[in-house]
This record gives sequence, C-alpha cells and structure tokens, in this order.
Amino acid sequence: MRALAHPARLMILSRLGVEGSATATEVAEIAGITPSAASYHLRMLAKYGFVEDAPPRGDGRERLWKTANAQLSVASLPGDQPDVRDAKVSLMLALRRDANEEADRALAQVERDSAEWRDVTRFSRTRIRVDAEEMARLNESIEKLIEPYLARHRDVKDAPSGARVAEVQVNLFPVAKRPVQGLPTEDHDSAR
Repeated sequence: MRALAHPARLMILSRLGVEGSATATEVAEIAGITPSAASYHLRMLAKYGFVEDAPPRGDGRERLWKTANAQLSVASLPGDQPDVRDAKVSLMLALRRDANEEADRALAQVERDSAEWRDVTRFSRTRIRVDAEEMARLNESIEKLIEPYLARHRDVKDAPSGARVAEVQVNLFPVAKRPVQGLPTEDHDSAR
C-alpha cells in the first residue's frame, strides 16, 4: 500500500484506466518521470496485481501495460496491525491529494470550458444523517449509478459524441468532532 501511495504510480494507474494500454515511455510523460523509472513503477504495480501485460500492437516489439481492472478501494479495519493501518492511511492521504489536485486543475480551467460543460460541473459538499448500514447502502447505490459510465469500461465509440472524461469524487465518512479552539483573549493593551 505504501508503494501504491507514490504519486507517479497513481498517475500511471489513472492514465491506464482512462486511456487504455500504454508503454512505459507513454506513461512516463504523464507522470513526469523517465521511461526507465516508469518501467520500474509498472513492474512494481504488476507485482501487486494493479497492472498487467496488454495485447501487443503493431509489430509487437513494445511492451504494453493495462490496468488489471481492479477498483482501488482502501478501508481501515479494526483488526489492522499498526504498520498496515499506517500504510493504509498513507495511501488514503495520497489518493485524497491526487483527487484534490485533479479538482484544483478542473477549477482553474472551468472558465475556459464551454457554457455546456460549466453548467454541469459541480463542486458540492453535503452533510447527511445516517447509520453505518445506511451509509453502506448509499455507497453501493452510488457505485451502481456510475458503473455504466466508467471510462475503463466504456469505449470512446460507445459514448455519445462530445463525451469527455470526467471525474466523480465521492467521499463518505463520519464527521469527526472538531477540536475546540477556545476564545481569543481580550487583552489588546498588553503590548503597550
């Protein structure tokens, strides 16, 4: 899990998941690393079952990689050993950073998008009141709702004209109590 938390590996997985199979050189460009470093990262991702060899194209001299079609989901479990829990937290933080960066890039360029795309772009945050069972059902419902649109399963030719890759970010978590900051002191004259 710590290995997966590497930003280049998350970018590689994202690239393969959206655009399909690629060589180490092709994913190196998107991750901003050398082709040899990309090759290393791909081998590590393959070692843990996240990517695998893809069918060759052309003369078959290039090694192509594809995602292993596994959805990446991480949960901290009560029985996790401390080192496993720490690795999971590191991965979750890396995933959140990557998601935040993706949202920041979208927000930075939203004004350059057409009115059609600006009208359907949403950044929202909603508080709900649920028990654990309801939250689990909600999560399952959301997954079923977006399933037909997943870029890794929906080929470009099967999507409507003008379709673009979009990102759904869903975070379901119980709200943690905020620490009480206390009131500031009223002693404004202490510097005199």
